[in-house]
Amino acid sequence: MTPLRQAVADYLAMRRGLGFKLQRAGSLLPDFVSHLERCHARTVTRDLALEWAMQPPGAHPAWWVTRLEVVRGFARYLQAFDPSTEVPAPELLRGRYRRKAPYLYSQGDIDRLFEAIRQLCSPQRAATLNTLIGLLAVAGLRVGEAIRLDREDVDWIQRLLMIRESKFGKSREVPLHESTVEALRAYARLRDRIFGRATTPAFFVSTAGTRLFHANINKAFQHALRDAGLQPRSTGRRPRFHDFRHTLAITTLLAWYRAGEDVDARLPQLSTYLGHVDPAATYWYLSASPELLAQTARRLEQATETLR
Repeated sequence: MTPLRQAVADYLAMRRGLGFKLQRAGSLLPDFVSHLERCHARTVTRDLALEWAMQPPGAHPAWWVTRLEVVRGFARYLQAFDPSTEVPAPELLRGRYRRKAPYLYSQGDIDRLFEAIRQLCSPQRAATLNTLIGLLAVAGLRVGEAIRLDREDVDWIQRLLMIRESKFGKSREVPLHESTVEALRAYARLRDRIFGRATTPAFFVSTAGTRLFHANINKAFQHALRDAGLQPRSTGRRPRFHDFRHTLAITTLLAWYRAGEDVDARLPQLSTYLGHVDPAATYWYLSASPELLAQTARRLEQATETLR
């Protein structure tokens, strides 16, 4: 192993030991080192970092910025051992993703989707997919969080879900409405009746009795979307699993505005519930739908009138 590859391995091990997953850095940094080796470089330089970051040609500038940021983290670490290392400045590249407006599901959309799944899938698979979607819609989970749920993560007495080591390694408890608990309990009874003794700790299981694979359930989900007639809206956003989470957040905010709640004071509660590490991720929802943006503008206008 070359010194640079050893340095990458040591850097990733150190950061992961602190709780960072570094999946993206874990895949990109070995490629960056290969670039340095092709150029016969013994350390990181500004020009080589920039040359590698701006690949592939024609990619979105935000992707180039992401690649450069990965190199910057490694270069700062390496500079402590090799003073000749150059840490590229963040200003070398500029670009950011502009988040598209989410696809917001109506209750009618969800009802049609449930019916399409029942027509498309076997009873056990339909129960799994519909219960999974129902949980995403009412609890705002990321689909990966729901797939990773184990049976022991459901607290039937306290009506809680334990979400373990999710995004950025964070865990949280998600309180559930009693009706949601009953829906999960009904699914668990069906699952256990079909498969008997558990062969996996997973709460949601496939037709083979194993933990779900995202690719497989997404394929069934896409077929159901087509059969339910759920098409991209004027925003161009296609409906996705993640949009159930967006829908919950936006409908919650709208309900607070309509009830006259102090939304700024309550936003941290929503941020905690959704598992956002940065509250800015929650504030984004204030501009994510025209109706919510109108409510925000109306509240601002009222506040301005009060101050006059």
